[in-house]
Amino acid sequence: MSTNKGKFYTGRVVSDRMDKTRVAAVVRITRHPLYGKTIRRTKKYLFHDENNESKMGDLVKIMETRPLSKRKRWRLAGIIKKSQL
Repeated sequence: MSTNKGKFYTGRVVSDRMDKTRVAAVVRITRHPLYGKTIRRTKKYLFHDENNESKMGDLVKIMETRPLSKRKRWRLAGIIKKSQL
């Protein structure tokens, strides 16, 4: 597979209850357009994990892929850091 197309995000696994599907919370830091205060924005992404290798709390890298289900458009690109839990 080609890895140079699509977006990559880094996030933390917040749910591993589904089979072959995980939920990652991706935090982005942005500035308020008027006041300039730094704001943390969190968005959850469903991603495909074929071998169920990521667990709750892991830091993962996900990449954009074709639609796999209604809400799942991402897949696991790699585990950056395993959780201590």
